[in-house]
Amino acid sequence: MAQAHALTRESFTYDEVYGRFCTVEEYIDAPPRAVYDYLCEVRHLNEYTYSTRDFEPVAGKPGLYVGRDTLISDDTRIYLSYRTNAEALTVDMHCAWDQGDDLWMIYLYRVVDAQVVLGKPGSVVLWTNCRHPYYDKNPNPELAPSPERPWVGDFWNLFYAGHFLELQNLKKILEFRHGGGSAGDA
Repeated sequence: MAQAHALTRESFTYDEVYGRFCTVEEYIDAPPRAVYDYLCEVRHLNEYTYSTRDFEPVAGKPGLYVGRDTLISDDTRIYLSYRTNAEALTVDMHCAWDQGDDLWMIYLYRVVDAQVVLGKPGSVVLWTNCRHPYYDKNPNPELAPSPERPWVGDFWNLFYAGHFLELQNLKKILEFRHGGGSAGDA
């Protein structure tokens, strides 16, 4: 207990909480399999994210998609590949700006049956990003559409807020589609 108390403070800095990992979590009043299935569909990124749009398969590279990340400008390409496990209800999105060979931005989604962990129907979604070293320095600056474009890692301090808002979008969409919300909520 003494060690636990020593590690506990009234407040923590942003970097102490989100310096290496950024996790958002939410209860969603929708069945776990429905949440998982929704997350597995690349076209749904247009609905719940703020900046990723228009993913299309990359010719000759099965399972790889390219779209636009409009966070800064419409000309930033983002590449994406899914690694999913239906039995475990996990969706890992491997991404990278500007190139599709080294997908180092990893979005880890875990869908948990809320009946098991909260004692009520629905789902708990856990969404984690790990701070890969490339967030601090673009490994391929020559591939950027412009040398002036900010790098994705420049926005790490906004990851929690941005992903929290996207998770709220996900919640509203899925609850509306599965009876847990009203038309005004979607």
